[in-house]
Amino acid sequence: MATQLSYSCLNFSASETTTVTEYPRLFRPLDVGHLTLPNRILMGSMHTNLEEAPNGFSRLASFYAERVRAGVGLIVTGGIAPNEQGAVFQGASKLTNAVEAARHRAVTAAVHEAGGRVCLQILHAGRYAYSPDLVAPSAIRAPINPYTPRELSADDIETHIEDYVRCAALAHDAGYDGVEVMGSEGYLINQFVCRRTNHRRDEWGGDLERRIRFPVEIVRRIREAVGSEFLLIFRLSMIDLVEEGSTWQEVVVLGRAIEAAGADLINTGIGWHEARVPTIVTSVPRAAFAEVSKRMRAELTVPLITTNRINMPEVAERVLADGDADMVSMARPFLADPDWVNKAWEGRPEEINTCIACNQACLDHTFQGKLTSCLVNPRACHETELEIRVVDTVRDIAVVGGGPAGMATAMTAAQRGHRVTLFERSSELGGQFNYARRIPGKEEFSETLRYYQVMLDKYDVRVHLNRDADVQSLKAYDAVVLATGVRPRELELPGIDHPRVIRYPTAILYPERVGPSVAIIGAGGIGFDVAELLSHADRPTLDPEAWYAEWGVDLGVQNRGGLKTRSQPVSPRRVVLLQRKTSKPGKELGTTTGWVHRTSLRHRGVETLSGCDYQRIDDDGLHLHVEGDPRLLPVDSVVVCIGQEPVRELYQPLVEAHVDVHMVGGAWEATELDAKRAIDQGTRLAARL
Repeated sequence: MATQLSYSCLNFSASETTTVTEYPRLFRPLDVGHLTLPNRILMGSMHTNLEEAPNGFSRLASFYAERVRAGVGLIVTGGIAPNEQGAVFQGASKLTNAVEAARHRAVTAAVHEAGGRVCLQILHAGRYAYSPDLVAPSAIRAPINPYTPRELSADDIETHIEDYVRCAALAHDAGYDGVEVMGSEGYLINQFVCRRTNHRRDEWGGDLERRIRFPVEIVRRIREAVGSEFLLIFRLSMIDLVEEGSTWQEVVVLGRAIEAAGADLINTGIGWHEARVPTIVTSVPRAAFAEVSKRMRAELTVPLITTNRINMPEVAERVLADGDADMVSMARPFLADPDWVNKAWEGRPEEINTCIACNQACLDHTFQGKLTSCLVNPRACHETELEIRVVDTVRDIAVVGGGPAGMATAMTAAQRGHRVTLFERSSELGGQFNYARRIPGKEEFSETLRYYQVMLDKYDVRVHLNRDADVQSLKAYDAVVLATGVRPRELELPGIDHPRVIRYPTAILYPERVGPSVAIIGAGGIGFDVAELLSHADRPTLDPEAWYAEWGVDLGVQNRGGLKTRSQPVSPRRVVLLQRKTSKPGKELGTTTGWVHRTSLRHRGVETLSGCDYQRIDDDGLHLHVEGDPRLLPVDSVVVCIGQEPVRELYQPLVEAHVDVHMVGGAWEATELDAKRAIDQGTRLAARL
């Protein structure tokens, strides 16, 4: 008999879900093992670094509970190691004894009190562990890790299996409703399964039956240890996206064996961390890999979860309607908006703060050892210290500038009950996001602008477009926030006023004005964006088929690892990207996304030059020295992307007029455009005004 879960937080019963909501399949209950989940939504695993932070489990409890109260049906935690060798880095969270288990009870108690269910993910990093003590099935170093692993002995392997079982039993004792065994993304289990990383010739390597023995034994023994009333999920790598990855037939054999060993649910894993195919960045089409999950669903009898780039209810509903899976997993969308489920259920998708898959505050933070958060929602993982409280004293607040910083400030201040007026000198809100959303692969940035516009209207923010604010009018407000942003920095160079010179805003808004050969001065984030835009031929926005072809993804899984020969995109222009620095262009781009941008430009034949000293621009083109050698680039256009300077002319006059004035975003600092910082500053300022 399945146990029916209460969904009182949204005040509906399971029988109502097929008739009340716009997304009937998404909100249809699902029988899983001994449980009945109230919807088909899994909050997927993501490491937050709260797991290692002081008072971190208490903060995790608040983080998860807020999502459960909004209707998340099932949560899987970030990866927890079953032993010290399996930790993703030295000192990372593990679950090996009763003392460690006790810390987790804050999480399970909070989730259960809120009416939800939570499973602990057991993750052994194997050769991905950033530690000199790492282990693997074979002593083969990962290309993304400087350390070479020690090969596990047969006795070591038996000990590791028991460590998995012990970890699951401790999770049961800590109050978890189940575990997810991480068997994908190139971690230890995946390393045993795949001949790319398993070169053994004993009972744990060689043919497929011996290579998959490790995961099958783990699942079988966990099921024996914890009994039938404990959820057991297995994360299966459906498509490795690496050379010498598993064949589709091998994946199917493993999936069936895991099911037979006792798994209640199979979750989808896509790509290894060392794969040279992007899987979760913003340029990846929505639900890009659901077709692979659909193929596996036909091979199994237990429910199947699909994942990757599902960020809005209509996408999730379509995936379920097409039969791609029984359930959808979303991780980062719940960083972006803790109320995602509630808003979907109530038919308010336009109010969802959409995950734009930028990675800047989530995965980049994780790999930098910082606390995870979210560019579009700085409260994520900071719920206990960044509270949005209704004010006792209502103030009249003016926000000058309608970019990300200004919109975040205005919305948050209005949420708190202040009377807010927003002044924007141009004809539309958005600031620098209006440039970003025009870059191929960054179309998702439009979702953030839609969200803010909807929420500003909801909270009655008075928005004045095409309106410059002046000191005299601003003196009437109790507080003024300058979010006036930036202007492009001017380049001092002979010939800078030549007709072939174009500033980056013009190049982005009117790419047709750029000639067939172009030099881009400045290889920062904007320079890369301009190069991406100008090197793209016209194509439908977010065309999945073009994306699969460019990155060599074989969704038909006819080839080992799901890889096929890449097609070479045709660029409509010859593009040269230049920088003064002698370092590698794009070195300072995002930790987890920079390689994607650099590779994309290589696909399009964009040339990069470092160590450039610009001399002049004339009818012949751009004259420069490259590492001391004179050179002429006979280009038709020169686009200048050398950075920005703050727009803050109003600040000192307002101070002198004794106005309570604050600055956020680019007006505060413009050395590097940083929407993450801008939105965070605006939100935090508004939270204390």
